[in-house]
Amino acid sequence: MSIFLHILLTNVMPMSIMIAIGILLERIFHLDIKTLSKLNFYLFSPAVIFTLLYETPIAMDLIGKVLLFFFSFMILQYLLVELVVRLRRYRPTMRSAMRNSVLFYNSANYGIPLNQLAFAGNKETLGIQIIIMMFQSLIPNTYGIYSVNSHKSNMKDVWKTIIGMPVIYVIPLAFLLRGFEVPIPDPIQTPLNYVSDAFIGTALLTLGVQLGQMEWKISRSLAIDVSISGVLRLIGGPLLAWAVVTLLGIEGITAAALIVSSAVPTSLSSVLLAVEFDNEKEFASQAVFVSTLISIVTVAIVIFALNIHV
Repeated sequence: MSIFLHILLTNVMPMSIMIAIGILLERIFHLDIKTLSKLNFYLFSPAVIFTLLYETPIAMDLIGKVLLFFFSFMILQYLLVELVVRLRRYRPTMRSAMRNSVLFYNSANYGIPLNQLAFAGNKETLGIQIIIMMFQSLIPNTYGIYSVNSHKSNMKDVWKTIIGMPVIYVIPLAFLLRGFEVPIPDPIQTPLNYVSDAFIGTALLTLGVQLGQMEWKISRSLAIDVSISGVLRLIGGPLLAWAVVTLLGIEGITAAALIVSSAVPTSLSSVLLAVEFDNEKEFASQAVFVSTLISIVTVAIVIFALNIHV
């Protein structure tokens, strides 16, 4: 029990405090979430992804392992949630909302701080989390936009929205500059560092502000669906990840980092997509709220279990 409390206090509570500060600021000042979300989408997230990909040494064999895990894991997650949405016979908008709530997990503003705390800043686990974050940033900005618009917009408009997302450009740019060993000039590097350093704090505060704007109650009509989403994300996620690393023969700290990366709550991007494209906003918000709240315990349990077995 003392180990579990230590994990809770040192790994999970620091993030919870930052989120709570965001909630408090929202309650006092009523902040503009759309401005904050645009800053995260168009400035902080692309900057930190570029910086981490450019600066963090990631071995090619590690990239191969992580990609094999990630796509296997995502396919299994998709099949699981697809089974649920078909059994529940959801309408098209709810189908996409449920998929997004499970498939899009908070690998950036929750996953990066969690990784740094859980693994004490280990460079290998950070590299793993960066790769996961990179693809988890791409998917909502491509498939996510398509999924919430495919039933109501033409493909031209969908692709126009997708190509306007900066994250799809900074990833290849970072790899190119690093591959050709192109140095970044100081006048660019310094503000880039400022923006990247602000990412974690700003992202957690943004999550808090979003939670502060939500109604802290679960609609009776959505209680079952929100519960299903939370179980699939917080329990199904790490269990599927454990199954995948076992089947692929991935062991040690690499396996632990991959499982922890899958245990985080629903991504704020699912809410941002729902708000931006008017697609089951109430469900999306409540799914993020509940999964973030419950993750305080479930993430600690996952780390506790890994400390025993890894």
